[in-house]
Amino acid sequence: MDIALILVGIAVVVLTAEAVSERLNVPPPLLLIAVGAAASYLPFLPQIHLEPEIVLLGLLPPLLYTAALQTPLVDFTANRRPIMLLSVGLVVVTTFAVGAVVNWLIPGLGWAGSLAIGAVVAPPDAVAATAIGRRIGLPRRVVTVLEGESLLNDATALVALRTAIAALAGAVSIGEVGLDFVIAAGGGALAGFLVFVVVAWLRRRTTTTVIDTTISLITPYAAYMLAESVEASGVIAVVVAGLLLGHKAPIIQTAPSRIAERTTWGAISFLLENAVFLLIGLQTNWIVQDVLNSDLPLGWIALICGAVLVTVIGVRLLWVFVMRAPLTLTRGKKAGGGAGAFLVGWAGMRGVVTLAAAFIIPTDVPYREVLLLIALSVVAGTLFLQGLTLPWLTRRLDVESPDPASDALTGPSSSSRQDAPGWNGSGRSTWRIRTTSSTWSASGSTSAPSPPGSGSAPPETSAPPPRCTASCAARCWPPNGRRCSKCAARAPCPATSSPRCSTCSTWRNP
Repeated sequence: MDIALILVGIAVVVLTAEAVSERLNVPPPLLLIAVGAAASYLPFLPQIHLEPEIVLLGLLPPLLYTAALQTPLVDFTANRRPIMLLSVGLVVVTTFAVGAVVNWLIPGLGWAGSLAIGAVVAPPDAVAATAIGRRIGLPRRVVTVLEGESLLNDATALVALRTAIAALAGAVSIGEVGLDFVIAAGGGALAGFLVFVVVAWLRRRTTTTVIDTTISLITPYAAYMLAESVEASGVIAVVVAGLLLGHKAPIIQTAPSRIAERTTWGAISFLLENAVFLLIGLQTNWIVQDVLNSDLPLGWIALICGAVLVTVIGVRLLWVFVMRAPLTLTRGKKAGGGAGAFLVGWAGMRGVVTLAAAFIIPTDVPYREVLLLIALSVVAGTLFLQGLTLPWLTRRLDVESPDPASDALTGPSSSSRQDAPGWNGSGRSTWRIRTTSSTWSASGSTSAPSPPGSGSAPPETSAPPPRCTASCAARCWPPNGRRCSKCAARAPCPATSSPRCSTCSTWRNP
């Protein structure tokens, strides 16, 4: 009964926080962490310990699978070089950099334990960065790189963590580390491909929507457990299966099945993504209590947490700028240059995988309570510091938002947009603002009232509207052509005449 009440309470808090965050124009992950941290000190609430098995097996597979389904395989392949440099190269560099700092500040911990916490805090979150990036209107290619990085960096970090834990028990050679990584990556990719083949075969012979959706719910767990059973990477298996099934969905699934699958996973991912951040905040009380009993002075512990946070942020920024040419972040404001590279470097928020991986560290490791606080500090610090400032930086750097016309002509996934509303066969955008005396409208959409204070509509144009000066920093396309998804109202932004709901402040992005 108590567990049922806790689960219902988590769902209610998630829904309430989502509504409140829209009113306050604050990212939901930040609000949920703050609410969870405050709730952890309430005397009538039981202590909730987030076990690594719950996260790695219960939460991570569906979250990764949902993200993989929504990531175009063509985009992922076209950006494989920057994705690999960030998801593998940057994670390894961050692991050693943080390990060196922690080993210097806590000499009694040893190199193995220091590298273990370095692997824990190395991977950015698969949810936070892309959710905030899409919300503020980052360029499509930047969002694709961040999504691809977050899909694979967990596997690299978990392999590094497993190697560091093995080093705690005895010597580990470089050859063993390389072999372990090859087995994890190759075995995970093979397991994901096998699951894809089986699921595709079943879907070609299934026309019932309920059965197809049930198969979809089983798929991420089957891929994860199959890979882990042979000591391969379950993360890579889930990602490979999701990318391939999402790419082949129009061929192996019926239209009602695809709609039902996307709707089902949309609801599941919404609840799990937000519940994850609430659970992170609920760990605050007992982690802090354990640190108070540590042998290290509190001031020194605070210095260690701050040093690790600065190292994590600084190493990512330095890596992105040094590797800007290999990352192909050199083409002006839209996809890169100094502004785009800085945004990619700044969008490195950590999440639940970092905290769950910290719990994997054996209990007999010295100063384990301090290592758990380091993980919690990095998660909370990056989410609040980078998550709150990313919209402001986007406005200050004036990075171009996604432009449907240029994406169709130059983007690698232009073929996947042929069936989207507002696109003609040539790949050009058909959205236009029709010139009338009383209304603005988009081709193929209903008419909308003209902006206040304007006697006539502006001339026909295909250029995206200027970026809003409000805190969301987003653009809407087509201009004044979408209703609010919450209250169905239409209202132009007073600063830019772009459609922004005056009731709930929601941007009506297509």
